[in-house]
Amino acid sequence: MLISCVKYQNPDSLSLLPNITLKRSVRKGEVVVRIEFPYNKEIIDVIKQKTTAVWSANLGCWYIPESKFNLGNFFTALREVAFIDYSDIKNKSSEDNKPATLKNTKQSNNLILPQGYLERLQQERYSKNTIKIYTHYFKDFAAHFSGRELPDITKEEINEYILQLINERNISSSQQNQRINSIKFYYEKVLQRNKEYYDIGRPRKSRHLPDVLSKEEIGKMIKITDNLKHKCLIAIIYSCGLRRKEALTLKIEDIDSKRMLIKINGKGDKDRYIGFSNNLLEMLRAYYRECRPTDYLFQGQNGGMYSEESAWKVVKQAARKAGIKRRVYPHILRHSFATHHIEQGVDIRFIQEWLGHESIKTTQRYTHVAGNNFKFKNLLDDLL
Repeated sequence: MLISCVKYQNPDSLSLLPNITLKRSVRKGEVVVRIEFPYNKEIIDVIKQKTTAVWSANLGCWYIPESKFNLGNFFTALREVAFIDYSDIKNKSSEDNKPATLKNTKQSNNLILPQGYLERLQQERYSKNTIKIYTHYFKDFAAHFSGRELPDITKEEINEYILQLINERNISSSQQNQRINSIKFYYEKVLQRNKEYYDIGRPRKSRHLPDVLSKEEIGKMIKITDNLKHKCLIAIIYSCGLRRKEALTLKIEDIDSKRMLIKINGKGDKDRYIGFSNNLLEMLRAYYRECRPTDYLFQGQNGGMYSEESAWKVVKQAARKAGIKRRVYPHILRHSFATHHIEQGVDIRFIQEWLGHESIKTTQRYTHVAGNNFKFKNLLDDLL
């Protein structure tokens, strides 16, 4: 039992005694009571002799697991050497005394972001998708520590929170990084604390090679698609190496038929140009004559931008009609664009520019799936 009957301690009569502050915390997924006080050898000796407290270098204080903590016994052991401030734990309900578990993500949706968080994201010109991810994950973080002042949460507690997410929700390394970044943004950008203050271990990046379709498979997908809008969508994603959203946000004025270039509003609001073929131009002209889009190149039935879900279905259905058994999705067309150009011997720096990659390392992964980017002779051929 956490709270028991405690004899009243008069702060006036004990004003000369050092203070001990008791606070809840989390250590390795377990709720503990932190014992905080300025360094005092007498207090340390009493804690060692008369309590079950353990020193934690990570927490920077002594602690007792909450399940084993008895306030009455602790008070009796230390009241002669210190004034004990237990206000942080005395008003907690019995529900709060249970071991900490991750709170339901749905509860976080009703939380209000701390002042300045959303505004700073917008000032830093983060993309709408990144803002959506950061605010969602930070609300989840704030919900977990509800009842606490966010600036007071320690880096050890945050580490424990991330560890719980890994153990209880089995979050991916990518989501782990996104959650860490959403928390780092608050402490480093909104509160303007030094980066050194906030130190969370990052997951090792796993290396997964991109999925790729053959030219023949993509050609069959395009040819077998009867709907002209769907045909153009598949063709333009592949022939220009576009991300799905880049294709869907194309405007009619982005197509420059005189220079044979398409202007692409890329990730991070960065524009780039890429050339396109005469075949695609004729296909787009036929599509325009038939469908007469007015704003976006690919419009929905009721106007506005064609939905990302619909684009996914278009590619998936085309692959099924073409008899492709593997999992096919819009981004596989972009992967195939890069890989096929490498196989044709195109300089990787051009491919980097076409794809809109900031780092050449991102583009280099396609060299690992290209089939003939260098002449390879299997050693077994010399033996048989």
